[in-house]
Amino acid sequence: MLTSVAVPVIEGLAPFEFGLICEVFGVDRTEEGVPLIDFKVCGEHAGRPVRTNVGASVVPDHDFAALAEADLVAVPAFTIRDGYPPALLDAIRSASTVLSVCSGSFALGAAGLLDGRRCTTHWRHAAELAARFPLAHVDPDVLFVDEGDLITSAGTAAGIDACLHLVRRELGSTIATAIARRMVVAPQRDGGQRQFVRPVTTRADSLQPTLAWMMDALDTEHTVAGLAEHARMSERTFARRFAAETGTTPHRWLTTQRVLRARQLLEETRLSVESIAHQCGFGTAALLRHHFNAVVGLSPKDYRRSFAHG
Repeated sequence: MLTSVAVPVIEGLAPFEFGLICEVFGVDRTEEGVPLIDFKVCGEHAGRPVRTNVGASVVPDHDFAALAEADLVAVPAFTIRDGYPPALLDAIRSASTVLSVCSGSFALGAAGLLDGRRCTTHWRHAAELAARFPLAHVDPDVLFVDEGDLITSAGTAAGIDACLHLVRRELGSTIATAIARRMVVAPQRDGGQRQFVRPVTTRADSLQPTLAWMMDALDTEHTVAGLAEHARMSERTFARRFAAETGTTPHRWLTTQRVLRARQLLEETRLSVESIAHQCGFGTAALLRHHFNAVVGLSPKDYRRSFAHG
């Protein structure tokens, strides 16, 4: 259970990436049913200003020793450098779970956490990350990578996706959705989506009506041919524009939405797994268990045991 989060700050801190971590984990939303997280901002010296990369400073209330007390150490983006404070690297190595946003991954690499692990970072820095840490398996195309105790994300908005993913993993979809609603962001984007998603700007190109139709009919068997017909496009054009607008394939997008719906039903209802499987479009409990475990990392039964309301 995620109860405490600590954020290290050093010179060259990127304010946006720091701020998004604060927004997800540090804001008191108990009035909306979100459990209060013990949130600490930590610097090499408590009370000493830390310069950001935009000509302003952040004053941490705690020193790096407080990182050891947290369930999660969330590392924001910093200016990439050859060396990091030894106390920071020691704290990262000893943390039970570490999350990085954008170039924060370089601090994880310097601590040796990326060796032999899948990871990502902002596409502009991916080649440099791979060159500096050749034992890391850098995927430059995805939004974030969840390796259990190690979560790395790409730039800016992908950091929000990774943070909300971790909240959903540890506290459940209802809590993650409540935070996302307040932030006015999507509750979940699949981490395997590409970092490059070309926005579709013309009304004629938009697939939003078809996406909404799919969401309203998750229990229906959808084919690319049927979806293309609904969008009034050829199958080839539909597949190309779907990837451009969502960053993934229709099958993968639909599977993710069905799993999200299953999570909600497992949390909020007492419906059987078989009934949930039918309502979400998986057809059988066995197929639901397969996809649910692949996406969430838990069986539906174990997920319900951890996150069901009441």
